Amino acid sequence: MPLKLIKRPGSPFWYIVGTVNGQRIRESTGTTGKKRAEEYRAKRESQAWHESVYGARSVVTFSHAVAAYLEAEERSETTKFHLSRLLEHFKEMRLVDIAQPQLDAAYGKILRDGTGASPATKIRGVLTPLRAVLEFAAIRRWCDRPAFDRPKVQKPRTVFLLPEEVRDIIRNADDHLQPLLVFLIGTGARASEALELDWNKVDLKGRRAILWQKQGTERRVKLPSVVMTALHSLPHRQGRVFRPVHHGRVTDGYSDNGRTSGGQFKKGWAGACRRAGMPGQERVWVPQGQKHERRQFVPDHTPHDLRHTWATWHYCLHRDLLRLKEEGGWESITVVTRYAKTMPDVYGDEIRAFLESDFSELTD
Repeated sequence: MPLKLIKRPGSPFWYIVGTVNGQRIRESTGTTGKKRAEEYRAKRESQAWHESVYGARSVVTFSHAVAAYLEAEERSETTKFHLSRLLEHFKEMRLVDIAQPQLDAAYGKILRDGTGASPATKIRGVLTPLRAVLEFAAIRRWCDRPAFDRPKVQKPRTVFLLPEEVRDIIRNADDHLQPLLVFLIGTGARASEALELDWNKVDLKGRRAILWQKQGTERRVKLPSVVMTALHSLPHRQGRVFRPVHHGRVTDGYSDNGRTSGGQFKKGWAGACRRAGMPGQERVWVPQGQKHERRQFVPDHTPHDLRHTWATWHYCLHRDLLRLKEEGGWESITVVTRYAKTMPDVYGDEIRAFLESDFSELTD
């Protein structure tokens, strides 16, 4: 029977069902609009006839593969974000037509910095999600297994801060930002983990907190004295722990960006680093459609460097890579070896003093 449109309980999307030349088809159209769904149905029926004669490899498009990939199992918000950009670029291109030249062109079209983007950005934003979809398709014999050149990534430099530098940044940060920065340096939490932390995941009596990692797993972190006193300084005990100030009013929490990028407190961090005399550069540009230039201080250090700093401090104090791996929530011991012998032993007493200090001592 020809393909027809149906609705499935619990789903906002239209689905197509039917049989074309003996091939049973039941799949999502990926759209909630009936007109678009009908266009998809007609095109898919034509493809199915073509496929029955010439084979699947000749007709399966990138959009079809992405729809099937998303339908197969739940994907993270970050994955969906990257796939949406790939889909906008490749659209109805056949899978068999996607090769190295098409990948190189995608870097320039999809990424903000184009072909000049860093290798890590190219891998994370384009290559990895594209390869995942094509691997998925290859298993179903819709295309060959993908074979692409991998951008060469330089070995990352371990950036960390000294105790006095951390004190200076916290001392020069806005009042509402100070407890967050103390939490990051005192627990090794990723920024996204801290911003999503709810009070019902904090045990002040037990000096523990539960963080949800990007892999969807939970991690329990210890709360040193400086973090405990920072948390006790907060006036609320329900909802999100860390909250920004907008137009002079404390909000309910930082915006949810699906962990696709940072930036929720980028301006506050830059201001704290600038006032603390940390190194950085002055970015000058003229916004599109305007005549006057704007200036912005861009610090050399990022908030994520506080996690690197926590790790170097941890190893300096404990000299235990396995413990660091577990408490930091890393999957591989290989990742944490970069923190070995990074922080000189001479800073051990300063690190202990910082972690055992009172929050008020840092902000006076």
